[in-house]
Amino acid sequence: MSFKFENLEVWNEAIKFARMIYQATKKFPRTEQIGLISQMRNAVISIPSNIAEGTARYHNKDFIRYLRIALGSTYEVVTQLYIALQENYFDESKFKVLYEQGSKVANMLNALIKK
Repeated sequence: MSFKFENLEVWNEAIKFARMIYQATKKFPRTEQIGLISQMRNAVISIPSNIAEGTARYHNKDFIRYLRIALGSTYEVVTQLYIALQENYFDESKFKVLYEQGSKVANMLNALIKK
């Protein structure tokens, strides 16, 4: 059995982004456990979760609403990347890799919304 969302490239890229964020936040200070780590992980999980949930909706309008929620969560994570960079939780090169993956997911979501 397979689910419709598993065939969506944007869902797979969002899963990749989530894994990347999980790996990056493992190196954050323990003091951020209930702060930035939790926020970033919750937001990044929301991206593929909303894509998946949207595919279960009957009307295309509902699917688009879930894609927009996923897009908002993507923007949230990117904002949090800036904060983590400014707090020196990772270097500029790590930021760039994460930012580019977030941008890729956002662009794919925008394209799917417009389609």
